[in-house]
Amino acid sequence: MKSIKDIKLSMLDLVAVREGMGVGESIRIALMTAQHVEKLGFARYWVAEHHNMPGIASSATAVLVGHLAGGTHSIRVGSGGIMLPNHAPLVVAEAFGTLAELYPGRIDLGLGRAPGTDQLTMRALRRDRVETEEDFPREVAELQQLLAAPTPGQRLIAMPGAGTEVPIWLLGSSLFSAQLAAERGLPYAFASHFAPRLLLAALDLYRRNFKPSAKLDKPYVVIGVPLIAAPDDAEADYLASSTYQRILGILTGRRGRLQPPVDGFLERLHVQERAAIADFLAAAVIGGPETIAKGFAQLAEVTQADEFMLVSDVFDPALRLRSLDIAAAVHAAP
Repeated sequence: MKSIKDIKLSMLDLVAVREGMGVGESIRIALMTAQHVEKLGFARYWVAEHHNMPGIASSATAVLVGHLAGGTHSIRVGSGGIMLPNHAPLVVAEAFGTLAELYPGRIDLGLGRAPGTDQLTMRALRRDRVETEEDFPREVAELQQLLAAPTPGQRLIAMPGAGTEVPIWLLGSSLFSAQLAAERGLPYAFASHFAPRLLLAALDLYRRNFKPSAKLDKPYVVIGVPLIAAPDDAEADYLASSTYQRILGILTGRRGRLQPPVDGFLERLHVQERAAIADFLAAAVIGGPETIAKGFAQLAEVTQADEFMLVSDVFDPALRLRSLDIAAAVHAAP
C-alpha cells in the first residue's frame, strides 16, 4: 500500500493567461514556476496542447517545452500532451528528437488522441482529414519506430529523432488509452484533473492488462490532481474561486482568461452548477496543510498512483508558488 512519500510530485501547466496580463507574462510565469518546482524536487514539468482558447498560451507546445528546458537544469520537461490527431508523426518525432538532442535525458513525449480544441480549429490544423479510432494506435507505433534506432532498409528516418528513444507516455480520460498503454507496455497518465469519472476503472484496466516491454517492466501511473493550498482552508477555498470560474466557463462554453478570486463565488451559483464543478474537481485537493495531507493520503490509498501531476490555477503567481511549497512540505513531512 503506497503512502504519499512513495509518490513523486510533478506539475502540469496550462500556461494560463490571467486577466490583465499578456501572453509574454504568462510564459515568464511558467518558466518561473518550472524553476521553482525544480528546486522543490519535482520530477517533471509538462505543458498541454490546446488551441483557439483565449486563456491558454501553450498551443505551440514543443516550442514551450524547449523554452522551459532551456531555463531549467535537471527537471524533466515534456508534453501533457501533444494531441496526435493534429500532427503528422514525423513532424512530432523531429521536434521532440531535436529537443532530446538539446536536452539529453530530460524530455518526455506525452500523447493524447483528442484534438484539444473545437471542430473549426481542428479542420484548420489538419484541414479535411478525418481521424478514426484505428489511427491513434498506428500513429503511436509509427512514432515509436521513428524515435528508435533505424532498422536496416528503413526508408523513413526522423532526423533529428532517430535513436533518441524519447520516452512516450499515453494520456487519456477514458479506457481507450489505458488499454493501449497496457498493450504497448508504456507509462500511463490519467487526466483526472478535469475528467475524474473513469479514473479507477482506467487504472484497473491498465494494471490488469499491462504487458512488460523493453521500455517498462511494470505499470507506471500518473494522475492529474488539481491543487489549491494555503495556510488555512478558508483562504484556499477563496483562491480556488479562480478555478471554479474557469470550470464554469468550460462547462458553459464561455472560456476566457483566468480570473481573480471572488468571495462566496460558489454560493451564488445554482445547485446544478455547483454539482458540475464538484464532479469536475472530484480528484482535487483544496485546503490548508492538514487538509492537503489528508487529501494526498486518500488519493494515494485509492489510486496507488506512482506520481501526482499537480495542476494549480491560482491567480496570483506568488501565491501559486506558495501553494506548491505547501504541497512539497506536506509530501516531505515525516
